[in-house]
Amino acid sequence: MQRLVSELYIRDNCHPFKATVLVWIQLPMWIFMSVALRNFSTGATHSEAGFSVQEQLATGGVLWFPDLTALDSTWILPICIGAINLIIVEIVALQKVGMSRFQTGVTYFVRGISVLMIPIAATVPSSLVLYWLCSSFMGLSQNLLLRSPRFRQFCRIPLTKGDSDTPYKDLFAAFYAKYISRK
Repeated sequence: MQRLVSELYIRDNCHPFKATVLVWIQLPMWIFMSVALRNFSTGATHSEAGFSVQEQLATGGVLWFPDLTALDSTWILPICIGAINLIIVEIVALQKVGMSRFQTGVTYFVRGISVLMIPIAATVPSSLVLYWLCSSFMGLSQNLLLRSPRFRQFCRIPLTKGDSDTPYKDLFAAFYAKYISRK
């Protein structure tokens, strides 16, 4: 059996470790960037040029958060992070049919983490929350873009049996069936 599995890995070029490489790079990078932004925002770093990064962040905000070193008192950014992360989780969950108990448990756990991110994001500087929001938005964009048959064809990503010609309609129909037309 192991020989057969090894042959499949070689034939299809799909070793399971390849799926974890992104996590081993992306998660530490996200953590290091978050810690660095927190340190910049709190003034824990020192600059030799005479002006600090904290001073620049304090005057570099936009819209309702002009000071990136302060908390977002309106909670707009934290709620947006929670909403975008929940949307990503739901997109992935709606794609799966007949999930195992483990997959269902992981989905509920990630939903909980997404909701828990809201109060956590409300207690850190806006620069950090803005980074998290941009990161989540890029994840959502990537998730939606990689469903597009035109984009996949343009990038020469091969289609699989489960791919649809109308992925966005299918996604909306699954969302509607699961959450809106529950009778």
